[in-house]
Amino acid sequence: MDTYRKKLDIIRMLEEEGFRLSEKVKKAFLKVPREEFVPSQLRDKAYIDMPLPIGHGQTISAPHMVLIMTDRLDVHEGQKILEVGTGSGYQAAILAELIDPHNEGRGHVYTIERLETLAEFARKNLEKTGYSSRVTVIVGDGTLGYPEEAPYDRIIVTAGAPKIPKPLEKQLAIGGKIVIPIGDIYSQTLYIGRKVGEGRIVLEPDTPCLFVPLIGKEGWPENYIQ
Repeated sequence: MDTYRKKLDIIRMLEEEGFRLSEKVKKAFLKVPREEFVPSQLRDKAYIDMPLPIGHGQTISAPHMVLIMTDRLDVHEGQKILEVGTGSGYQAAILAELIDPHNEGRGHVYTIERLETLAEFARKNLEKTGYSSRVTVIVGDGTLGYPEEAPYDRIIVTAGAPKIPKPLEKQLAIGGKIVIPIGDIYSQTLYIGRKVGEGRIVLEPDTPCLFVPLIGKEGWPENYIQ
């Protein structure tokens, strides 16, 4: 079965389960090649709907979760986005496709990865797939955000957090949205938040999920899971 058909099957499965996805999110998902963002030995498993290991105890999220989170983020062309947890760069590529589908210099994705080796893996993946001009990969503590480019129209966190890190709240623009898994290290709920004023974010629960822990000063301490 070709990759396009496999992608369509994932979309169809989600919609049959009651998830409604925007056409632009489906289009971006169909365009970005997930097989280019997984380790070479796992390319044949790229469209199995499950997380896949990318090294250092980290994973690339299952395709259905990427679709759900991206749809809930409600991205528009020209927006500035902060992603916390770059991983292999796949989610950042999807976001880049949404904010600047024709690579015209409209909008930008800033993505933070705490592990240098994974950040370099992501950079290479984004370069070979044509997204590097739309995505900046930063090595650092994602729970502290990236104040140099704040405020952000959208923030997406791809790791499970005990709460929304305060720096991310501060760096989100008023009227902006954040999508973040919140819970303990064993299970979380995906929350969608909208910043309605300084220090005021309205949170709504969306769907159960399970992510690797968000490690950092404003997340889980690294030794907590050892």
